[in-house]
Amino acid sequence: MNLVFIIDPLESLKIEKDSSIAMMQEAIVRDHRVFVMHQGDLSYENNIVMARVNELQPKQSGEIQAHWFDLGPKEVVPLAQFDIVLMRKDPPFDMEYIYSTYLLEIAQQQGVLVINNPRSVRDHNEKLAITKFPDFIPATLVTRNEHLIREFLSQHQDIVLKPLDGMGGASIFRVHSTDPNLSVILEMMTHYGTRTIMVQRFLPEIVLGDKRILLIAGKPVPYALARKPKSGESRGNLAAGGIGIVQPLSERDLQIATTIGPVLNTLGLILVGLDVIGDSLTEINVTSPTGMREITKQTGFNVAGMMIEALEALS
Repeated sequence: MNLVFIIDPLESLKIEKDSSIAMMQEAIVRDHRVFVMHQGDLSYENNIVMARVNELQPKQSGEIQAHWFDLGPKEVVPLAQFDIVLMRKDPPFDMEYIYSTYLLEIAQQQGVLVINNPRSVRDHNEKLAITKFPDFIPATLVTRNEHLIREFLSQHQDIVLKPLDGMGGASIFRVHSTDPNLSVILEMMTHYGTRTIMVQRFLPEIVLGDKRILLIAGKPVPYALARKPKSGESRGNLAAGGIGIVQPLSERDLQIATTIGPVLNTLGLILVGLDVIGDSLTEINVTSPTGMREITKQTGFNVAGMMIEALEALS
């Protein structure tokens, strides 16, 4: 296969943690050709979606090292020349990201398989997507109305407020009913009632970890990465200082994953990260889910291999 990854700058990625690098290295080991490009390398020219790409040429050393690759010369080719495009650009999911999904959708019509499906990525906000599976989610409110949030807080006493476009635990607030800063937090989060946010009942099971469950072609990886908050924190995100502990999927984890996985797979969402706290689904990550490195390191299970095998079956 000829694969092209749309990524952030390679030098900015942490080789020991990055799932995109894990997939690229696994693909190369299996004798597939791997190319890389950035969001800005997409264009629409003469009715064709074009790509400015470099072939990735790994150095021979098998050791983890900062400069593990060389890049071939820049090539300008139709994106549909490739077998599969993997959109792995990290959020923010802003208008530039949306414009990229439009171009990728055109490229898909011109014959290339894009993972994840660009239309489905647009349709599945990583916070709001959980509302499609109400049986699995905690008490949840989506609003910009301060009065409704105060009522929700009065009912549940301990809640979490999230922006709908955030990642890595950024700008997430836990609020108690007696919090003296409630008014200013609501003003800031909703931009004085002009920005819609998500509000959820606080889940005390967070102390056991915010579990990342990876779905590949509708099937769950058999281990979850439980991201446990550091002392004094209520966020388990690794970007917020959480510690990752890999553990087998629980019966409830499997129930959630095997119910949701086939649904998302039919929509072309091939690589998905579910976030589960306790028994509750809290997010569905469809842009650039991570966790492969940690799971493989702690268990030996080759998650990137499972992904490349899924791509081989699709191509």
